[in-house]
Amino acid sequence: MTPRELEEYRTLRDTIRQRGTARVWVFLAGFGMWAALTVATAALAALPVATLLPLLILAAAFEAVFSLHVGVERIGRYVQVFFEDDSPEGAEPGELRNWEHVAMTFGRPLAGGVIDPLFAMFFMSATVLNFVPVLLAEPMRIEVIVVGTAHVLLIGRILAARRVASRQRAADLERFQQLKHRA
Repeated sequence: MTPRELEEYRTLRDTIRQRGTARVWVFLAGFGMWAALTVATAALAALPVATLLPLLILAAAFEAVFSLHVGVERIGRYVQVFFEDDSPEGAEPGELRNWEHVAMTFGRPLAGGVIDPLFAMFFMSATVLNFVPVLLAEPMRIEVIVVGTAHVLLIGRILAARRVASRQRAADLERFQQLKHRA
């Protein structure tokens, strides 16, 4: 590995670590903001439409988490294809090589030990909880339909993102392998 390649490898691994950590902090900060806005709107606004502001924060937090996850996965597949495939034995002392290969093939170690990198269940639960004040406000039918549709759309987005994320590793791996073989 050339010094430039080694520096790129280290930088990409650092990026994966930083974005992985950022994803958790964005989730926690987003949930904190959502909770604060939910309490504030429940205390200060009786209109069902007021739940759309906390919902917007919840949606923004989810999109940030999803974006960070997609980026980390994509960088991981790039590292796997362009750094690990060619010379898995060429690591310097103390360097962890083949990490992406091992991580991808490791699988689930325990039954029920599923990790949700998108925090999808938390976001969907929060979306449902965000709708509760709408029902408590004794809304008109049109308010339930409009505000309810916004909540259902966010749940649909979360489910679609989960589906995309579940196929992303294999798709990115295949695409990077195609790009590598063209060069």
